[in-house]
Amino acid sequence: MRGRKPELRAIDGGLAKAPPAPSWLPVEAKAEWRRIWPGLLARRTVTREDLPMVEAYALAIGTVRRAQATIAVEGDTVKGPTGPKRHPAFQTMFQAMTESRRLAAELGLTPASRNKAVARDPGDDDDIAGYDL
Repeated sequence: MRGRKPELRAIDGGLAKAPPAPSWLPVEAKAEWRRIWPGLLARRTVTREDLPMVEAYALAIGTVRRAQATIAVEGDTVKGPTGPKRHPAFQTMFQAMTESRRLAAELGLTPASRNKAVARDPGDDDDIAGYDL
């Protein structure tokens, strides 16, 4: 994705309390769910409508961790018909990493996006201060 990402701001309806992790998430994804909520709550940038995005992020990170665990147990390569080849879990891991990075940026979980996430008083509607209108 090119261009500048939109600035994240505290929004009306931003959650003040972390919802429980969905029961269908794998253990690794639930651990990520619990890990990220303190920062999300501090910035108040996530609403109930955004929860599917948080679920997708946690699931992607959980998938990365599970794929890495599979590779750690089974090795980097598998025997193929023409000789050794890279373990198929690498493809799963790389796709989940790509998706998790995209979603992390959307949620303000990367250093660059976190610096853009300015906590704002939800009652402050003075977005045009300093403009001569």
